[in-house]
Amino acid sequence: MTTVRLPLFPLNSVLFPGLVLPLNIFEERYRAMMRELLKTAEDEPRRFAVVAIRDGHEVAPSAPGMPDPTAVPERGPAAGFGADPVRAFHGVGCVADAATIRERSGGTFEVLATGTRRVRLLSVDASGPFLTAELEELPEVPGDGAGALAEGVLRAFRQYQKRLAGARERSLSTGSELPDEPSVVSYLVAAAMMLDTPTKQRLLQAPDTASRLRDELKLLRSETAIIRNLPSLPASELTRGPTSLN
Repeated sequence: MTTVRLPLFPLNSVLFPGLVLPLNIFEERYRAMMRELLKTAEDEPRRFAVVAIRDGHEVAPSAPGMPDPTAVPERGPAAGFGADPVRAFHGVGCVADAATIRERSGGTFEVLATGTRRVRLLSVDASGPFLTAELEELPEVPGDGAGALAEGVLRAFRQYQKRLAGARERSLSTGSELPDEPSVVSYLVAAAMMLDTPTKQRLLQAPDTASRLRDELKLLRSETAIIRNLPSLPASELTRGPTSLN
């Protein structure tokens, strides 16, 4: 078992390998993380791990009744994640490689990172200025029939795109822009579909590529049928992107 210790960045969305992650960093714990990453030589990867927060929001318990206006806001690396932060996060995440970390004049950061590989969350350390985690690297196993499944998923995905775009709009992507490597297909489709966080998380932690593709094929057929029977889709749902809680 190969393990690695990395800074941990919790999000209310799921990051997949190969997908780009833009971040606007303004909270102190994550600013401290970026300052530490900037100490890494430019020719070395500046890596951190991204995990999805359970239920899509910070999960620290709250007391009943009216808010106490005199209460001091919780601070620190684990603020908002409860006494045992590991329980606040999904168990499988993705390593991100920060290609760009740009500090603004006010001390905030603009970051552009890319997901690289899946990891399993083993433990979380909140003793420093930001969360760090012990992680187990997860291999990407093809599984049986991944190639044929990828072809079926791509066909279903094109139909899904056309339904989303509408008859009078251009398709969201042309066939020449889509990959054909099964694992890449599986992650691209998982990221592009309009799915809730638990469903995306299920796809991320699938045991192999073929299992992920089978799940996606069912989802694509189901979602396409739903869209076909809807008179219209709210524009906000089509333009909503992942956000950072920092």
